[in-house]
Amino acid sequence: MNLKNHPAAIIEIGSTGIRVLVAEIAADVYEDSWRIVDQAGKPVSLGRDVFTSGLVSRESVLECLAVLQNYRELIRGWDVAQEDVHVIGTSALRAARNRDLFVDRVYHETGFRINIIEGIEETRLMYLAVRHALKNDMPLFWRANSMILEVGGGSTEIMLLRRGKMVAAHSLKLGTIRIDQLFHQASDSAAFQSRYLNENVRNTAEALKTEMDLAYIRSLVISGSGARFMAMNIGQEFNRDCRIVPRRVFMEFTERVKAYTVEECVREFTIPYSDAEDLVPSILIYRLFLEHTAAGEIVVPLVSLREGMLINLVSQVDGGLQEEFYSQVIASAVNLGRKYHFDEAHNRHVAQLALTLFDALGHEHGMNRRDRLLLEVAGILHDIGMYIRSSGHQKHGQYIVAHSEIFGLHQGELDLISNVIRYHRGEPPSETDIDYIALQREDRLLVVKMTSILRVADCLDRGHSQRIREISVERHQDTVVLGTSGIMDISIERLGLEEKGDMFQDVFGYRVLLVQGTS
Repeated sequence: MNLKNHPAAIIEIGSTGIRVLVAEIAADVYEDSWRIVDQAGKPVSLGRDVFTSGLVSRESVLECLAVLQNYRELIRGWDVAQEDVHVIGTSALRAARNRDLFVDRVYHETGFRINIIEGIEETRLMYLAVRHALKNDMPLFWRANSMILEVGGGSTEIMLLRRGKMVAAHSLKLGTIRIDQLFHQASDSAAFQSRYLNENVRNTAEALKTEMDLAYIRSLVISGSGARFMAMNIGQEFNRDCRIVPRRVFMEFTERVKAYTVEECVREFTIPYSDAEDLVPSILIYRLFLEHTAAGEIVVPLVSLREGMLINLVSQVDGGLQEEFYSQVIASAVNLGRKYHFDEAHNRHVAQLALTLFDALGHEHGMNRRDRLLLEVAGILHDIGMYIRSSGHQKHGQYIVAHSEIFGLHQGELDLISNVIRYHRGEPPSETDIDYIALQREDRLLVVKMTSILRVADCLDRGHSQRIREISVERHQDTVVLGTSGIMDISIERLGLEEKGDMFQDVFGYRVLLVQGTS
């Protein structure tokens, strides 16, 4: 798709409403790449249905269809092609047991194909939007420990960054609608609200200590409809897309509104009832997290998931933006390894050797840039299971990665990477291995290709000493020759290739030979 001077539409089906954004993507330059030409929002009760009964009710289905049909007409008015309409569903649809029926009915009645994204994908899109809003105007965010926090109707997304590099990303089942429903079940809702939120935030802060102690965070960025409303009322303009709220001002605001009923919020702030329902719970969550940090002010980007989706489209043609994003994925993977005390020097070195093989054998493996990223993550984390036990560490590593969160990677990609880790040593994949067979055919093929490359790379640092710093790669008929520089004993590495190089030969048809003095 040619994105230049191209209209596109983003529809977000959230827990509290359905919102649409129409933009013209006008240039390839990141800062001026798109312009919003129209947007609209309509409240719906999806979250209240799903978080109560587990289902989208008949009434909510009809309500959503009516809204989406109106948006279809709005989008047509801007001459947006069907393939340039991107519809995403978030936490409510993720949790709905009848989501497949809902998605099917929406498609047949409106033509819209809904992509229900995972919590970690929400986090990724939110990061793109926040990064765009901050630009380079806030040095503290890029130099100190930072936290990005978004409170939605069904979930709370958390990102932790150290000097602008991603440490961890998490999606919590803590949202304003879920909280409101719990409060209504309690006889003393005010006391229950305070206790419940305090316990949740305190437990979360404690769990995050292995990745980053919130007490050392100096820059807090918050997002969500409640945050934007608060910032527009009491914040100071920082740049076109951002507002700043001093810590003291925010605390005073929360003290004033924390006891407000929904009706009082509607009267006091002249806002729709649906927005008023979310305001107090979200503000209280932000306050509790702020109290755990050393941030002197709150940064509020005036952007949403929809802007993040637009930037994601632009990144398809903006190589620099894509590479910057990939670097954050790698930073998150490295920090996961550090959490489990991995041998960082060995794991990162093996990853680099694997990438050297990947780059030299592009014609043979046919994988793309995204696959290269997944291989690099697998290389960085291939020995993470050593944290549990050396014996069978490949299986322990598979479990850790499959059940962790890495910024920018969805569960399907984590499953693929975890399988590569599972087979980087020991027996190759088998048709009797449930986790392997559960993958799509295309992903199983990627697993065997990546695994065969990773096994060779791992052999080249068998002693965890990084003696072989670099390799050259040459193809000679049926042999791939790996050359090393310098004079050293490489008998251990050659023995490793004899033991683990057979999978590479089975997959690519080349045997691997390690020689000295050719690089």
